[in-house]
Amino acid sequence: MTPREDRLASAQRAMQAGDFGRGLQDAEALLSQDGEDGEALYMAAVASRYLDRSEEAARYLARLHTAMPEYGRAWQEAGHLARAAGRSEEAIEAYGRAVKYNPALEASWRALADLQSAAGRAGQAKAATAQLERLRAMPRELVAVSNHLHEGRLIRAEEVCRHYLRAHPRDVEGMRLLAQIGIRLGILDDAEFLLESAAAFSPDNIQLRLDYIDALRRRQKFEAARAEAEALYARDPESPVFQSRLAIESMQSGDYERAFALFDAVLEALPNDPATLTSKGHALKTMGRQDEAIASYREAIGAAPAHGDAWYALANLKTYIFADDELAAMRERLEQPGLPFMVRVHLSFALAKALEDREQYEESFEHYSEGNALKRAQTQYSADRMSEEMARQKAVCTPELFDRQAGKGHPAPDPIFILGLPRAGSTLLEQILASHSQIDGTLELPDILALAHRLRGRKAGVSRYPEILPELAADDLERFGAKYIEDTRIHRGDAPFFIDKMPNNFRHIGLIHQILPNAKIIDARRAPMDCCFSGFKQLFAEGQDFTYGLTEIGRYYRDYVDLMDHWDAVLPGKVLRVRHEDVLDDLEGQTRRMLDYLGLPFEDACLDFHQTARAVRTASSEQVRRPINRSGQDAWKPFDPWLGDLKEALGPLAP
Repeated sequence: MTPREDRLASAQRAMQAGDFGRGLQDAEALLSQDGEDGEALYMAAVASRYLDRSEEAARYLARLHTAMPEYGRAWQEAGHLARAAGRSEEAIEAYGRAVKYNPALEASWRALADLQSAAGRAGQAKAATAQLERLRAMPRELVAVSNHLHEGRLIRAEEVCRHYLRAHPRDVEGMRLLAQIGIRLGILDDAEFLLESAAAFSPDNIQLRLDYIDALRRRQKFEAARAEAEALYARDPESPVFQSRLAIESMQSGDYERAFALFDAVLEALPNDPATLTSKGHALKTMGRQDEAIASYREAIGAAPAHGDAWYALANLKTYIFADDELAAMRERLEQPGLPFMVRVHLSFALAKALEDREQYEESFEHYSEGNALKRAQTQYSADRMSEEMARQKAVCTPELFDRQAGKGHPAPDPIFILGLPRAGSTLLEQILASHSQIDGTLELPDILALAHRLRGRKAGVSRYPEILPELAADDLERFGAKYIEDTRIHRGDAPFFIDKMPNNFRHIGLIHQILPNAKIIDARRAPMDCCFSGFKQLFAEGQDFTYGLTEIGRYYRDYVDLMDHWDAVLPGKVLRVRHEDVLDDLEGQTRRMLDYLGLPFEDACLDFHQTARAVRTASSEQVRRPINRSGQDAWKPFDPWLGDLKEALGPLAP
């Protein structure tokens, strides 16, 4: 046990014994070492409340909300403080946030039921009571699993849940929770199997079926997800929930006309629903119908001015210029107290982009920094852990390993991996190559990352990957490669080759080479300052946690270059490096270079990539629908006075 863990355990024992003074003392000792220690802040807040030091408790909670903005128990504590002070509406709001972030908090549901009833809101009180009764009826083990899950203790949640399921193998709620854990860990095939099995045991459980659809979509099994959504829709075609789900799955599977018809049906039942208008805007954007997408986003904002998702969607078009009144509206919203976490994040990034377009760079940087700080607190990303992970790849993946494993794996030459960092120009390379008659463009496929997760093993705190790579037998390598080819087939057309554009695959080139030795690999590289600052400005739908800090993204880029140098040394000639700046300077020359590497003849369509009709789902969707341009080059330079942390992290790679 570390000194921190020992002090934390001491504080917990004191609190359980009712010695809140001692508990507070231990918590404050921890905070003197790390002022953002979330567990210590929580215990300090609880102890202060029991000691009737409400102002101190509130200060600890304010710090805790900053350090862990989606920690449900922190909002439950805020509810307790407000309720004790007689501020019932403030307490209701705090308890509401608590159960949003952690639905297993019985005390919050109980308080909500009492407060809503006292306020004369019978419907809300009844709903809270129903949730409380559902929790009380659940096995205590599963309530604990749910708490661990929603508080980020995924390994512990998995251990408890698996132990419970060994004794209760057909418990559908246990299976559903274990699937949710699998999704959070990226083990999507397990999640899919669990939810499919649970749905078979309990076919009328709507939440199970919705979760199953979600797992299928995450695995990018879009047709299967759509079939499940069709089955729900057939049960009740008038349900806006089922209409909306089928619209989204139709969009993902490429049937945009059906999606638009269903979105319109939802809007007929729920006029001006901002979430539906925003989803419709996303579909229009994916199809390249930008003017209509803008209209849909703006309609969502008109219906709900604080709908942050729509504000950010406009900014994320990269080509939209905000009007004066829109700029003022975003500023006004951000000044409102109690703004929900993701609304503040969305508005911060959107306002930063609007100010950047107006060349108000200092204020723009302030808002980019605020949005990134919020996301960094949420993700709890560790640059040290990532550096260690990449160092382990170098230690394990040696020339001797590859010599020993030569001739093994699955022989398919089909995959073309385009990898590197996000915002490095990979979407442009994909669009160029996918315009070739013999290459299918697909998506950022999760399959390699999922395999790496599986190889890590399930023992708490111990990862077997990449150390397990030398232990894999020839049969294992062939089987993993064959499974990758089979599982990705649903994303392909009839072309003999296809692109997997997951950028993070650069961390797993050793694994890729072992299971698919004939696959081609292209490293999409962009100048460090341009690439890193572009990532810092981007709010990603999920993943890419290293982008939410200048130091973090600078270190990641430096580690990436170091690891790619390692791959070049141990697998000479395996990876083709394509620099974004070279593509801008000589599109035809770099296109021919890529096609020569792939062994394919040149086709003029590759130079007319912006005319290729295909759905593009990344943040660069609008840029790749235009001819080659330099709009993003040197975009960091106006922000140079505030980028010292990035340059320091990049070290010798900085200009």
